[in-house]
Amino acid sequence: MPSSVSIGIIGTGWVGMSVAISTLHSGIAQEVLVYDQREAVAEGEAMDLSHGSSFYPTAAVRSAPPEAMRSTNAVVIAAGRGGRPDETRLDLLRDNASIIRTLAQHFVGYAGVVVIVSNPVDVLTYVFQEASGLPPERVIGTGTMLDTARLRQVLGRELNVASRSVHAQVVGEHGDSEVVLWSSAMLGGTALRNWPGWSAETEQRVADEVRTAAYEIIQRKGATNHAIGLVTATLLKCVLRGERRILTVARVQDGAMGLHNVALSLPSIVDAHGAEQVLVPDFADDERAAFAHSADVLRRAIASIDAG
Repeated sequence: MPSSVSIGIIGTGWVGMSVAISTLHSGIAQEVLVYDQREAVAEGEAMDLSHGSSFYPTAAVRSAPPEAMRSTNAVVIAAGRGGRPDETRLDLLRDNASIIRTLAQHFVGYAGVVVIVSNPVDVLTYVFQEASGLPPERVIGTGTMLDTARLRQVLGRELNVASRSVHAQVVGEHGDSEVVLWSSAMLGGTALRNWPGWSAETEQRVADEVRTAAYEIIQRKGATNHAIGLVTATLLKCVLRGERRILTVARVQDGAMGLHNVALSLPSIVDAHGAEQVLVPDFADDERAAFAHSADVLRRAIASIDAG
């Protein structure tokens, strides 16, 4: 990791500030810059975070415009409006794509890694990469990292084991067409489908709970923010420390599974250069078909932007 690390966060809503506090507690940055179109809000958030400096590893926090973030090691894009009850992530597309395109212009030629958190994250990852011209591996969407974490939490609860002991993945869209790779899910070297009492009905129930988790939270509190803040801080740590962890992140694909010009999640080796190496897991036939459908959903969403 560089001797002095600076991270920019664009968007100081619920998600952006959860990313900020999780990042500060992780101790991976010596400087955190925050920006929002509401300049006074960004200044206030920076002041508030700074007042807590006795309780996290040493770091300076201040507000700064996007152009001042070009010298940072990584930038997180959390700008845009959030989802509403009964609204899919793709419904956010028209409102947020134009915001992302405008922000991307500030980062043409940027040397760091960009992490996209704003939803719909897959399409906006594509939009930012295309508009900025940055290499695909250096524009990373949080993708199905959160869905995978939700899956492991639910499975841990169902099976009465620690979620960290569950090895299972969600791929494809971060949204309604996401795909749980049940055929390769394992616990302690044992295939989940061989676990006592496991059934197809349980798979469906768990998959539905994971897929609808965000809607359930939004109906109750208006937004999801804490878990995605932790996800993003973990992703930043993997990048800035060059950890080469395998994470289910989104990036514009350039050949994996025959895909081009669409961003979606597959397991990827994440290091200082970004999501540098995409891995193709073993798919059962039904999972491969569901993944192809997920890619088609995202292609149509991208086409709707281009048509607009």
